[in-house]
Amino acid sequence: MFNDSESASDSDIEKRRGLSVRGVAEVANVVNIKKTFNRHLHFTLVKDRNVATPRDYYLSLAHTVWDHLCSRWIRTHQFYYQQDPKRVYYLSLEFYMGRTLTNTMANLGLTQAVEEALYQLGLDLEDIEEIEDDAGLGNGGLGRLAACFLDSMATLGLAAYGYGIRYDYGIFQQKIADGWQVEEPDDWLRFGNPWEKARPEYLLPISFYGRVDVGPDGSKRWVDAQTVLAMPYDTPVPGFGNNNCNTLRLWTAKAPQSFNLHSFNSGEYISAVCDRNQAENISRVLYPNDNFFEGKELRLKQEYFLVAATLQDIIRRFRNSKSYNHCFDNFADKVAIQLNDTHPSLAIPELMRIFIDQEKLAWDAAWSICVATFAYTNHTILPEALERWPVQTLAKCLPRHLEIIYDINQRFLAYVSERYPGDMDRIRRMSLVEEDGCKRINMAYLCVVGSHAVNGVARIHSDLIKKHVFKDFYELWPERFQNKTNGITPRRWLLLCNPGLSDLLSDKIGPAWITDLDQLRQLTDFQDNEHVLRELVKVKSQAKRKFADFVMREFKVKIDPSSMFDIQVKRIHEYKRQLLNCLHVITLYNRIRDNPKCKFVPRTVMIGGKAAPGYHMAKLIIKLINSVAKVINNDPIVGNRLRVLFLENYRVSLAEKIFPAADLSEQISTAGTEASGTGNMKFMLNGALTIGTMDGANVEMCEEMGRENMFVFGMSVEEVEALSRSGYRPADHYASSPELRRCLDMIRDGVFSPPDNAGLFRDVFDSLVYHDRFMLLADYKDYIRAQDLAAETYLDQAKWSRMCLLNIAAAGKFSSDRTISEYAKDIWNVDPHGIKLPAPHESPLSQFGASAEETN
Repeated sequence: MFNDSESASDSDIEKRRGLSVRGVAEVANVVNIKKTFNRHLHFTLVKDRNVATPRDYYLSLAHTVWDHLCSRWIRTHQFYYQQDPKRVYYLSLEFYMGRTLTNTMANLGLTQAVEEALYQLGLDLEDIEEIEDDAGLGNGGLGRLAACFLDSMATLGLAAYGYGIRYDYGIFQQKIADGWQVEEPDDWLRFGNPWEKARPEYLLPISFYGRVDVGPDGSKRWVDAQTVLAMPYDTPVPGFGNNNCNTLRLWTAKAPQSFNLHSFNSGEYISAVCDRNQAENISRVLYPNDNFFEGKELRLKQEYFLVAATLQDIIRRFRNSKSYNHCFDNFADKVAIQLNDTHPSLAIPELMRIFIDQEKLAWDAAWSICVATFAYTNHTILPEALERWPVQTLAKCLPRHLEIIYDINQRFLAYVSERYPGDMDRIRRMSLVEEDGCKRINMAYLCVVGSHAVNGVARIHSDLIKKHVFKDFYELWPERFQNKTNGITPRRWLLLCNPGLSDLLSDKIGPAWITDLDQLRQLTDFQDNEHVLRELVKVKSQAKRKFADFVMREFKVKIDPSSMFDIQVKRIHEYKRQLLNCLHVITLYNRIRDNPKCKFVPRTVMIGGKAAPGYHMAKLIIKLINSVAKVINNDPIVGNRLRVLFLENYRVSLAEKIFPAADLSEQISTAGTEASGTGNMKFMLNGALTIGTMDGANVEMCEEMGRENMFVFGMSVEEVEALSRSGYRPADHYASSPELRRCLDMIRDGVFSPPDNAGLFRDVFDSLVYHDRFMLLADYKDYIRAQDLAAETYLDQAKWSRMCLLNIAAAGKFSSDRTISEYAKDIWNVDPHGIKLPAPHESPLSQFGASAEETN
């Protein structure tokens, strides 16, 4: 310690003064947080410490953090109004946000101060964090991607808004009863949501049904429609380490104020009230299907409800902007709309309706603006997942929009005919209206025609949509097609969920990786550093012990933290091939039973994910996994060498516990079926090794880390296509592989079935041996080879830890910051570095001259 009177340099003194000032500021912040926490407990919740519940403490803390958000939120939108940048609007029917408290504290830089304040109050931050319910407004990858993108847009400083639906009930709660999935409603709003602000002043009318009226001059109007009101709820989205705070605006359906007076006056009061409830059903529940299109009228109404409300809001904001000159000539220069899959595709005919019917623009002018405004992200090539709305349904619910779609199609096909004279087959293939069977509108084609940019979400996926799904369109407009490989936010998926690893990385390479994930490449310098590798093993071991304790508490199952944690968590779907994982588990079981004295690498296999309620085979797969687990876990010969666990109710908050603890990540979909995947990136970033096919983003992960650092198996896309063309015969693989045949026979013969229903899993056997659409049996032998190699490598912990380090070092490409920067530069035509909000100098409360637009 320097003596001030002696030889301390000026720089040393300044450094100490800086630390002292920061220390004083930190202490003041802790005192302020304690004071605000107690104020909210007393005056917002009207409780004291004698009667307060854990949820009261959570709500008090949420309100405390919210107070730190508000000024930043208001200033951001005032700044956007003053600077008038081009705004980006991200439309998605799903935003799988998870929990908000921890993420918000980290982005605001409050975590340490809050932790200290709560400690001084005798409370534990981790316990309070567990009180919060997940905001499960998404099915899986698509909704979680949207949430990552919001975080990155705010962190990069883009003037961006998310738009979605505020479902009363999110993705269902999964319970496992006797091995079967049982769905329970996710009433996530039952205790209120402290992270949203209702905006009833922006209530908007949304029309359905009715008819089209043609005026004397040929103009058309949508009349006699039924009206539902859309009310916005705003959630702040703070950037990390900056002053930006963007907005996620979610719409909820409200019935009009007026009753049916005739029904009311005739005494049918209950009927009148029920009619109001029908209107509000639009935002009642998230559809629980993933990668499967279900053409229900309610789903169509949800999709239109979102885009109609959003476009009214966008146009209101555009009219109130400084650049509005009483026309829409510069609309596309100030507005970029990204369609997250085809769910918001009705935005295209809706914007055309507004321009033509209401603003009286000429068709060609309106269409040019639309195409320049919209961009479309495709998320799947599975035929059953592509939206095709029956014309009959559209004609009933949205008659004017159907007419506009017909007009778009007619003009488009005329253009195709000019480009390819006489090619009637091409014209038929490219028509937005499918005539075979029930007449339907292909919504993906509508998106391609109505957008200036179309992108896939991994390089292999983008190549496949150009080669297959949109082949004709790519030949017509090659310049429209791009790739934007998905990414994940390193804030939630490393900094927050894995503090041990985050601290290790920051200690070795500095904290810049939090907003520049490419900095992780510096870790390659430590690949032969035994000390660093031992620290990495220690961090992983601590995470595994912590997760084992959680599993014991939550599932009452004891797992060995020293075993290999082999994990597959994602939606249950045949193409994701949880069944292939199950076949490997049965193979290991048979090997242990056949040779119990042989040395086996202890392994804990964990599988988690939800099945769509109407997806029979997916639910049967869950039952099979639980039945296999029951047999194996109760076999004394197997002991602790193999444990199998189905992780009930997989969700964002559970994922945050799983990824840090994983050793082996299962990414085993059939090549050419997974668009990208993002779970694969989260495992990689947290130091798990991947066993996977060359599918989705696995291909680019393999390129970044080197094939030697991944357990690659299975057919390539080209080999899958060649085998399919030649006539795939799964029964041949069943007959030629004794280990495979034994596993399948055990499934067929009831080894894992309940005594009173031996044929329970006969459908699983038949689907694999006689159909096997996703070619599990063709990849089985190579999968077993790769699993054996993984087990052998795990025995060499020095080699395993070095591979883990190189995986983390190669994860930089897979930041959603990089993805959003590419969208900004290549699609939205905005500065990927965003706009820099100045540090606050005064409270926005003093700026009473600000218009309502500046804060909304």
